[in-house]
Amino acid sequence: MTPFGKNLMKWLGDLKELFFPRYCKVCGQRLTHSEQHLCVGCLLELPRTHYEHDPNNLLMQHFMEWPAVLRATAYFYYNKEGEYSSLIRHLKYYDHPETGFYLGYIAAAELQESHFFEGIELIVPVPLSKKKRRKRGYNQCDYIAKGVSKATGIPVCAHCIERVTDTDTQTHKSRTERWKNTEGIFRVTDARVLSGKHVLVIDDVATTGATLHACISSLLTVPDVRISIFALAKTV
Repeated sequence: MTPFGKNLMKWLGDLKELFFPRYCKVCGQRLTHSEQHLCVGCLLELPRTHYEHDPNNLLMQHFMEWPAVLRATAYFYYNKEGEYSSLIRHLKYYDHPETGFYLGYIAAAELQESHFFEGIELIVPVPLSKKKRRKRGYNQCDYIAKGVSKATGIPVCAHCIERVTDTDTQTHKSRTERWKNTEGIFRVTDARVLSGKHVLVIDDVATTGATLHACISSLLTVPDVRISIFALAKTV
């Protein structure tokens, strides 16, 4: 790009910032040109789990019964009363799917050093029910998956599994109710693509692990599949 073109783009960017300023989704501070969704301070203070360094972490403990599940991690801790819960609200309820892409990308970039993604061949986002997708307009897990894919180069298969039943929201359910609510809700649509592959299942928030458990149960019907798990957040 020519110097004139660069100056023009900067001027247009400054003009956009003047009329459409962006704010941190956690603290509300106005963002600079180089910041996206989170200010530097809130990004540094993000309550990271560092599960990637603990093979027996709290998320992985939900899936120890299955030898095909190789590893699991979550990027940050989620407390619905905490200030960082706003990230999930923006992603799921405020029509900001690009937040999922951004968080997926920076999480994957940080996890690269731990070799968490080593050997993974395909990314499979947890599907949303058709009813919820129509209402929301998108599946937030698709955007998280795209961000992870951008950072790692691993392709996404968003159609490999589907949600075959609509379920009530999990938000106010007990652990037992969550597990009953997710029994048999997924099915594999393209086993040939998944057969013999090491796949990464991506979810937004893991609480009891019920949704992930149901999703992985369907994937275990695929011959020789190996599974790793990434959740954007893990409840505390």
